Amino acid sequence: MAPTSDRSDSPSAPRSQAEADARTQSRVRAAPLEGRGWLNTGGKRLDLESLRGKVVVLDFWTFCCINCLHVLDELRPLEARYGDALVIIGVHSPKFEHERDPEALAAAVERYGVEHPVLDDPDLKTWDAYAARAWPTLVVIDPEGYVVSTMAGEGHLEALDAIVGGLVETHTAKGTLDPEGSPYVAAPPAETALRFPGKAIELPGGDVLVTDSARHRLVRLAPDLETVVSVVGTGERGRADGAEAQFNEPQGLALLPAEVAERVGYDVVVADTVNHLLRGVRLADGHVTTVAGTGRQWRMDDGAAAALEVDLSSPWDLAWFEDRLVIAMAGIHQLWYFDPVAGTAGVYAGTTVESLKDGPLGQVWMAQPSGLAADGDRLWLVDSETSALRFVEAGVMRTAVGQGLFDFGHVDGPAADALMQHPLGLAVLPDGRIAVADTYNGALRAFDPDTGDMTTLASGLAEPSDVLVLGERVIVVESAAHRLAAPDLGEAAVAGQHHRVARKRTRVAPGALRLEVLFEPAAGQKLDYSFGSPIQVTVSADPPQLLAAGAGKGEELGRDLVLADGIERGVLQVVAQAATCDAEAEHPACHLTRQDWGVPVEIAEDGVSTLRLVLRS
Repeated sequence: MAPTSDRSDSPSAPRSQAEADARTQSRVRAAPLEGRGWLNTGGKRLDLESLRGKVVVLDFWTFCCINCLHVLDELRPLEARYGDALVIIGVHSPKFEHERDPEALAAAVERYGVEHPVLDDPDLKTWDAYAARAWPTLVVIDPEGYVVSTMAGEGHLEALDAIVGGLVETHTAKGTLDPEGSPYVAAPPAETALRFPGKAIELPGGDVLVTDSARHRLVRLAPDLETVVSVVGTGERGRADGAEAQFNEPQGLALLPAEVAERVGYDVVVADTVNHLLRGVRLADGHVTTVAGTGRQWRMDDGAAAALEVDLSSPWDLAWFEDRLVIAMAGIHQLWYFDPVAGTAGVYAGTTVESLKDGPLGQVWMAQPSGLAADGDRLWLVDSETSALRFVEAGVMRTAVGQGLFDFGHVDGPAADALMQHPLGLAVLPDGRIAVADTYNGALRAFDPDTGDMTTLASGLAEPSDVLVLGERVIVVESAAHRLAAPDLGEAAVAGQHHRVARKRTRVAPGALRLEVLFEPAAGQKLDYSFGSPIQVTVSADPPQLLAAGAGKGEELGRDLVLADGIERGVLQVVAQAATCDAEAEHPACHLTRQDWGVPVEIAEDGVSTLRLVLRS
């Protein structure tokens, strides 16, 4: 999740259950769908009137956000189950400047296999109309055009299924459901050798292995980077081991040391991102084995250490460091380890809080780490949502370049001033500099650890997602150009641009501020006290001095904060989660709802004294 703004008088935020019930009775009409244009509709502009008779789910997303990508996957079974009675509309409301580009959005829709209409909302008109505060936010609209539910974050599949199923049943009985016909029009398939490649590694002998992410396979290329030597995987989205393997949007790769590969029986480990797995590949015959993960997305720590018993969350890259693999666990803002010999896996660094904080590995905050590169005693990483370059050394993580969740741009120079925009990959150059695939700037950057300066080596690239050093050649995985290429290198002059996330600030009164996280269990569920309190809310601030009182972790949905004197603006960071279980079941299933908010605030005498955030209503 990326940072959002907030508005406490939002019609999507009931002040009590009684108010929520009253609102249901008053039937709030859904707001119009406004934006620049539409994708996946064959050029047709949609409106709610044309969708009358359908159950509609609005999915407010932005393509940088890992939580949004999780929700895309959660929605797939609903789309299959309810057919044309359900219309999901992705409302793309961007965070980064690059995400405002309509061509970049069209590429993302294809890259992530979005098979429903998408409204391009670059000026946040529909976002504001529905008072969305978080990526992702889901809004359910009934076949008569009324809002019936709003949810923030991920993990709402069961709740959505119950709501949509109930609406289908009710409106079938009323005769107000139209179960036939869909506004979705698929784009024609593209003809390229690779489609949105993610990461690449050099193999013994000089070949290159690349994750062909949008086609769910691995492709082995000859040293010319064009000739296809072999393919691993059927190319169909799925999960299967063996000779006819299936992957689901694979990303990172790591070649094991020869002695380790000989012991475990596979040579390469793949971050099978959307399957939430690590897969082992034997290069001799392309045989694939699942080596870590259950296939379930991580929701909470269950104490497991056996690699095949732990849940993972969108592993994005891998690097061999300190005699084991380190995993960029983008989905929960952590680094994990995997020991292929011992068959164990677990947390290496991070707390799951999404932000930028350095320190001992168990205390640091990250935001969607997406690229790793080892250099002796240092492990370098790109932390994409904070647009940061960071490193681990001697049990401590430090930031080399990056200013936080809200600041990004394309600025060279001293590390304190340098800016990037959602970098995804990196490599160590022969001269010791760190090459960074500065993805949303379309640039290859270089950071010099000795001088602390950052420069631009190449620009005009199409969403570079990884960097590979092959002898004297520096190769870029140019993802949106569907190729691996060797750009012309040289320090390029760049007109520095500094951006901040453009969200409305919430005006809050000075002094005491009441925080309320609104949550109701889904139908058929109840709060789960099996492991203690089912509620956990963590509050922090940027700058930390913004909060005079109220920071830290608690077990209540409401909290009294105190804003410090003398600070005019900042960001309140709130992480909330609620554990529920099935209310009437012999073997009840457990569910975890979780959301991070970054709420920009401005202190003003006429500001509100209560801040309400909707987790589910």
